[in-house]
Amino acid sequence: MESIVACLPRNIAEQITRIPQQVQKEMEEIRIRVDRPIEICVNGTASFLPYYSTAEDALHLLDKISHFSMYTLEEELKRGYITIEGGHRVGLAGKVILEGGKVKAIRDISSFNIRIARETIGIANPWIPYLYNQEKWYHTMIIGAPQSGKTTLLRDIARYISSGSNNNTIRPYKVGIVDERSEIAGCMNGIPQLQFGPRVDVLDACPKAEGMMMMIRSMSPEVLIVDEIGRNEDTEAILEAVNAGIQLMMTTHGYSFEEVINRPSMAPIMKQQIIQRYLVLSKKENKRTVTVLNGKGQPVLKKVSVT
Repeated sequence: MESIVACLPRNIAEQITRIPQQVQKEMEEIRIRVDRPIEICVNGTASFLPYYSTAEDALHLLDKISHFSMYTLEEELKRGYITIEGGHRVGLAGKVILEGGKVKAIRDISSFNIRIARETIGIANPWIPYLYNQEKWYHTMIIGAPQSGKTTLLRDIARYISSGSNNNTIRPYKVGIVDERSEIAGCMNGIPQLQFGPRVDVLDACPKAEGMMMMIRSMSPEVLIVDEIGRNEDTEAILEAVNAGIQLMMTTHGYSFEEVINRPSMAPIMKQQIIQRYLVLSKKENKRTVTVLNGKGQPVLKKVSVT
């Protein structure tokens, strides 16, 4: 939390530091809106702090996250978020400026959503035996609703693949991460802020479909890691990567296996039965459940609750 608190205006920082340490450790989001109370999200539950943010707070927050140089964040403002030290992402909302029908920038920013990047080293360990077999990683898709832990799990899988197992039964592989939303690796100035193994290369803030092809041409990865697939161009890039002999680890939004496989954009992947493992994540009453399915959607492992 230190890097987040350092970016906050003094009045808001004081409110956050008063929150009990245990609650701070479980916080997922801090939402700051001008003339409205600060909202925090803890384990999927929202609550409000007794402080109304001001326009001056918003200006101070922008100055801090931009290091007093907003013009250097032109590309980030087009995307609607800024990644800060520690890999945390600050979403922005305000008046959108258009140019040629496309977003040029956001100004008069009045809402901020600080999504807190969490590293849970080792969270992927229970699932590794189901994702790896005889010198090869399975093509894997992680399915889950927002804030179900998809990216946290994907991040730790990437760390494991690039590091190898401690007992040397699984060697380290070359990993390419295409991080379109700067959320997997949390790069600052191109350098990942979160922990990975020694064999990771990252394309930060790059569209997935184009980035996957760039990574294949330039860095010869053995495993590609991508977050939040779903567009037709993503599917085309996945097919290209598979034909190039590269293994894929990816996430997608969804509440069930059936919902995802019935999407029109997923039809080419499903028809060729490319995905060999599905990890379906759900969260209820602070319990996370993971179900492992094979390529046909049949259970490989019964549901396991994870706190």
